[in-house]
Amino acid sequence: MRSEKEMFDLLLSVAEKDERIRSVYMNGSRTNPNVQKDMFQDYDIVYVVTEISSFIKDKTWIRHFGELIMMQEPDKNTFGEAAELDVTKSYGFLMLFTDGNRIDLRFQTKEEMVEEYKEDKLTLPLMDKDNILPEIPQPTDIDYHVNIPTKEEFDSYTNNFWWCLQNVAKGIWRDQLPYAKLMFEYTTRESLDKMVCWWIGIQHDFKVSTGFLGKYFKKHLPESYWSMYEKTYSTANYEEFWESIFITCDLFRILSQTVADHFQYTYPIEDDNNMIEYLKQVRDLPSNAKDIF
Repeated sequence: MRSEKEMFDLLLSVAEKDERIRSVYMNGSRTNPNVQKDMFQDYDIVYVVTEISSFIKDKTWIRHFGELIMMQEPDKNTFGEAAELDVTKSYGFLMLFTDGNRIDLRFQTKEEMVEEYKEDKLTLPLMDKDNILPEIPQPTDIDYHVNIPTKEEFDSYTNNFWWCLQNVAKGIWRDQLPYAKLMFEYTTRESLDKMVCWWIGIQHDFKVSTGFLGKYFKKHLPESYWSMYEKTYSTANYEEFWESIFITCDLFRILSQTVADHFQYTYPIEDDNNMIEYLKQVRDLPSNAKDIF
């Protein structure tokens, strides 16, 4: 695999030689001083260019970066939905190369750069032929820190956690595995992960990022809590699924009560107790039951 230095030298060399490319800057984890570097980090690069269409029409420039395994052009991936493609301001290429390096390269006009450059605080200028990049402070991940929950947010997520578990339960009883699993992931886990973030935020005075989709949860949770979190994932076996549901409830309760105590919010213990009893009753129902209880 090419080293970070080799990749940066290549990215800047290509930009230096191409008159259409006037500036280069980088976003993403490689600009974040709080993220440990590893070989799977993308190179999130923006080329500020005089125009974009020629890069789309003739893609031979890609050869400068190496041999591709695969490429995606996300701006034209509409997944079948009707959408008008505007390539006059910005267009991206996601490229994975045979040595394992990945470059997420976006072409952007100067006008678009002026609109977006200061929006992401994880931004680092790399080249500026015409001195057009505005002055910005050193990169910081402050925009990605966990936010303090309002009482309304806390109440909404705790309510949704307990309410939506009935849907998971009936999906299991009906032997509707896709429905039950996706309902768990889209509602139950969403609420659990919010509570994990808030609990971690409290431990760090809300000056911490838990990463996209909770990728830093393991780093910030104590071993006992992480062990419980791991067990919230189950197989397609319904007995294991039920076990994971009750572990999820235990972990949610522990974290939620800590968050509630910290902010002097009220944890809905009555909903908790009632739903736990309901879930146990549904779990023990025979598959041919005619009445719920």
